[in-house]
Amino acid sequence: MNQCALTSSSVIKEKAKELGFHKVGIAAVDGVDATERQRLQAWIALGYHADMEWMTSPKRQDIRLVMPEARSLVCVALNYYTDDQRPEGEEYAKVSRYGWGRDYHRVVHKKLKQLATWLESLDQSIQARYYADTGPVQDKVWAQKAGIGWIAKNGNVITREYGSWVFLGEVLTNVELESDRPSTEHCGTCTRCIQACPTGAITEPFVVDANRCIAYHTIENRAEKLPQTVAPHLQGWVAGCDICQDVCPWNQRFSQVTDVTDFQPYPGNVAPKLIELAEISDQEWDIKFTASALRRIKPEMLRRNASANLDASRRKNDPKSDNF
Repeated sequence: MNQCALTSSSVIKEKAKELGFHKVGIAAVDGVDATERQRLQAWIALGYHADMEWMTSPKRQDIRLVMPEARSLVCVALNYYTDDQRPEGEEYAKVSRYGWGRDYHRVVHKKLKQLATWLESLDQSIQARYYADTGPVQDKVWAQKAGIGWIAKNGNVITREYGSWVFLGEVLTNVELESDRPSTEHCGTCTRCIQACPTGAITEPFVVDANRCIAYHTIENRAEKLPQTVAPHLQGWVAGCDICQDVCPWNQRFSQVTDVTDFQPYPGNVAPKLIELAEISDQEWDIKFTASALRRIKPEMLRRNASANLDASRRKNDPKSDNF
């Protein structure tokens, strides 16, 4: 494809920033990354993906199976941090920051669609396809390749400017663009995330076992009951888990309040009561979590998660309790 000034990397980055993305980088599609493929295959072979069968899709190992024409990925990051803090007290349920405000899929997809549409409008030969945690794309791997940030020991992408409080997305295109340098890893000798995880889900640096992860079990696990390896250690979490992010020095030092108003918390999401969520009706759930990413956690799952926390609290305060 003939390159022109309109499809230069700098112009595309400028457009992405204009649309509100906080970080943007570009990665070239230059064949299969054998190292990343092997790492993913080894992780799956250990069963660390739990019931997330979509992780096994061959497309995740070769971006050309997602879009054969792809030559570049425009990777973006959107800061979602707010300075709201959870209250102390065992009566409160904990919701991960990602779910406090409007569904990030809607927010990020809207901006990605605008970027992809604009890109295709530059020339009739240009093709573009976008994803944000919704397709068979290794968002974190590509974000690192594009210089957005590095994949940390807890599996999250950390950016120098915003820590790990960012949503990731990408636009795949058949335009050959100048790529950025991949990010280098800056976790150093720090192991705070590994030490802080109450279930030992970070089995070794950069390796997370979903079978032990509180976030996985509160969001993805559809079973009627949570496993005993996890339920007693929820520490109030009912929707996701931010423990490994809360203790990260990069987050503690470099978090910035987002300028995206959609990510401001909805009433009740920062400090819901466990007892109320344990008894929430399907209708109440439908009203409370309208336009929220938390809709992935179905009402029966939310009741299960809250009840597991209440049971753990009772057992902690009364060792003779037979609530389990």
